[in-house]
Amino acid sequence: MTYVMVRHKVKDYRKWKQAVLNHADMRKTSGERSFRVFRSAEDPNNVTVLCEWENMAKARKFINSGELREAMKKAGVTSKPQIHFFNQSEFLDLA
Repeated sequence: MTYVMVRHKVKDYRKWKQAVLNHADMRKTSGERSFRVFRSAEDPNNVTVLCEWENMAKARKFINSGELREAMKKAGVTSKPQIHFFNQSEFLDLA
């Protein structure tokens, strides 16, 4: 599995979340399979998104797109995103 983790600050979490949901179709057609959103316990406008992708090439293409940069700006992202790419190597379910 391919994952992308993006961390950044937003001006208004609710506005940002709605913008993310509004672009779900674009994300899906680009190869994104799912995403999870985490909010900092200290600052709820500091968000981390963990996205699962079909493959690394599609993930990199989407992350580097001008369309994504414009969408992030309109959604109220206020800091430079920290972006990390991962390939899953292990999974252990302790449930």
